Amino acid sequence: MTADLLVVLDDPAHGSIWTGTGRPTDAVAVADGRIVALGFEARERRGPRTEVVEVSDGSLLPAFRDGHAHPLNGGAESLDCDLVDSPDVDEVLRRLAAFVAADGAGGGATSGVDAWVLGWGYPPEVLPGGVGRASTLDAVVGDRPVALWSSDHHMVWCNSRALAVAGITAATDDPPRGTIVRDADGTPVGTLLEEAEHLLEAHIPPRGIDKEARGLRVGLDRMTSAGIVWAQDAWITLPLLPAFSRVADAGDLTVDLDLAPKVEVDGWRDQVEAFVEARREVADATVRRTANGVPGGRLSLTTVKLFVDGVIEGGTGALLEPYCALAHDAGSGGGHGIANWEPGELAEACAAFDAAGFQLHLHAIGDRAVRDALDAFGHVAEVNGDRDRRPVTAHTHLVHPDDRARFRSLGAVANFEPLWAQPNEIMVDLTEPRLGAERAGWQYPIGSLLRSGAHVSFGSDWPVSSLVPLEGIGVAVTRRVPGETDGQVLHPSERITRDEALGAYTAGVAYQAGDEHEAGIIAVGSRADLVLTGADVTRVPDDVLGQIPVRRTWRSGSTVSGD
Repeated sequence: MTADLLVVLDDPAHGSIWTGTGRPTDAVAVADGRIVALGFEARERRGPRTEVVEVSDGSLLPAFRDGHAHPLNGGAESLDCDLVDSPDVDEVLRRLAAFVAADGAGGGATSGVDAWVLGWGYPPEVLPGGVGRASTLDAVVGDRPVALWSSDHHMVWCNSRALAVAGITAATDDPPRGTIVRDADGTPVGTLLEEAEHLLEAHIPPRGIDKEARGLRVGLDRMTSAGIVWAQDAWITLPLLPAFSRVADAGDLTVDLDLAPKVEVDGWRDQVEAFVEARREVADATVRRTANGVPGGRLSLTTVKLFVDGVIEGGTGALLEPYCALAHDAGSGGGHGIANWEPGELAEACAAFDAAGFQLHLHAIGDRAVRDALDAFGHVAEVNGDRDRRPVTAHTHLVHPDDRARFRSLGAVANFEPLWAQPNEIMVDLTEPRLGAERAGWQYPIGSLLRSGAHVSFGSDWPVSSLVPLEGIGVAVTRRVPGETDGQVLHPSERITRDEALGAYTAGVAYQAGDEHEAGIIAVGSRADLVLTGADVTRVPDDVLGQIPVRRTWRSGSTVSGD
């Protein structure tokens, strides 16, 4: 069989082919979307119409796979006021003012003073204790409701107009699993935590399918540009499905996506049947597109998402022992965070969705949340019997040492966002002080879990943080702030090798998806999901791994990004 594509390495001193298998090669031949030969045999597959790509001063890798991301929301949020990476409050306010000036009367479903101003991605550490005040926003926009979500999406900063439109006053009770941050007299200050965010939902007009589909296309473009060809969309609602279908039906789905609808604490029993029906509809549509020759990636809905807790920097991650108080806020200590589920009901819900054939993907940040998730996985296996299930703890931020060995024994996949495992400002100012010295040392135990034999996958949680896998790989290897060569290291014993980090972003995610025999490595028979980088990932210094550009991305042998 003549190759459609032949990638060759003629000078090993100026490039590499990293297969992920430990077996070297100097050539890869692709036909009909699959890798059909390696090395000398691959070169023999060259024909008159074969496209030949030479690896020079770069690397050919298996394409990256993101074990936890939000491509539609990430893309759509970038169409609103983009606050990502704002270095301080002044920059947040500057971007807000510029957006409102350019936005005019607001347009869309509402206009004038009724038009909401939505912003996304401000780093919570720019605010004292992560708390923003309505009065600060009022000075910039006082006549239109403003709601700005933090980068972790677990808190929203509102102006006074937004609080008034939503009817949030001193008399408003905190909702279950949520907190209205208040002054001493009970007056809301302008920050809503966790499910208190939902108090705004009924008052904010929906995006609409046009904006959702446009946002998804933005997200897909950003992913393929970073070398990503598969992703777990780790939080959707069923009303978003038409936007995914529109993009897929148009042949524009350049990334394979598995969708995970969110399981609600209240009413989850009614969701089981609805999710089963949605899974069938998505699968049927995929079959139809294939039969009709529609190009593009695969869309599936095989997973469900459950939030076990919040986040540590906001004081909402569920802990086994109380939080320590922040130095500037003595009242910030003492609580255990927010556990969204009673352990027994979490286990019952997990068992029900597992019995319906879904994979489990549980947001678990605090050490209590991780333990509750692992307990639920054990219950599922006990009541539903053996099968090839690969339940996931997403983020796996704080793991009590007593629970580390349980990942392997339960067959659980520990999903990490490796970019978070660095001593940056949010870690130093908000997270470590809330944990204290001993617990701070339990954070992101990537090395420990790998050494225990547990399965580890990597993801980005984009738009919470950068979706570029090589940036996360650089941090996993160094545990330093990107670009620093001699700065503080966050728990050196948890650093991993370059090969392990690359593997977690390729084969590790393929295993999470049940796809390890098809993807995640460069081997004969695998899908031709490939990435060509602009520098040799096997040779550059650790501290510049995150700066390596992606030159070209192939999904199933077809170019989806680059020349």
